Amino acid sequence: MTNPATPDDTDRHNSKMAKKKAARDKIMATKTEEKGLVIVHTGKGKGKSSSAFGMIFRCIAHDMPCAVVQFIKGGMGTGERDLIVNNFSDLCEFHTMGEGFTWETQDKSRDIEMAQAAWAKAKELIRDPANRMVLLDEINIALRYDYLDVAEVISFLREEKPPMTHVVLTGRNAKDELIELADLATEMELLKHPFRSGVKAQAGVEF
Repeated sequence: MTNPATPDDTDRHNSKMAKKKAARDKIMATKTEEKGLVIVHTGKGKGKSSSAFGMIFRCIAHDMPCAVVQFIKGGMGTGERDLIVNNFSDLCEFHTMGEGFTWETQDKSRDIEMAQAAWAKAKELIRDPANRMVLLDEINIALRYDYLDVAEVISFLREEKPPMTHVVLTGRNAKDELIELADLATEMELLKHPFRSGVKAQAGVEF
């Protein structure tokens, strides 16, 4: 059983929190800039696309036009795609341009063709300043297999992305050059995964 806080404990806690708040407020007062961010989600852990879609749903909640281009994921339905297409297509364009993972398609030339088409659509959407966020889901996989030229992607993001547009790039094994360019880069670390215990992908968790 936890012992109740004494008046002295409460006073010390309140004083400590007041000092923390003052320090935090001082730091926050210096953060005044707004800009479109390049955001990279990578790593072996789960949550890369899920986190990115969380930001897309925030944009939708704020009535901010946005768009999604899926580079690898193919025809299988997903909850996020169904929800956006069926309810928020006026605010969020959704383009599934991939045909599945490489080991499923077993056609490298076709994979490259589809990745190039997805990148062309991505550039079109990013160039439109009305889109406040564009999610390039699993583009890191296409870059890893050299279906796209990372130098071209970086050059485009650096030189042609509108200043207030956020671009989110997800997928394992993000290129070092892309991480260097990013304003925000997060690596999801794998600690445990149910797949290793024989548990299959499940609706609501994986798709």
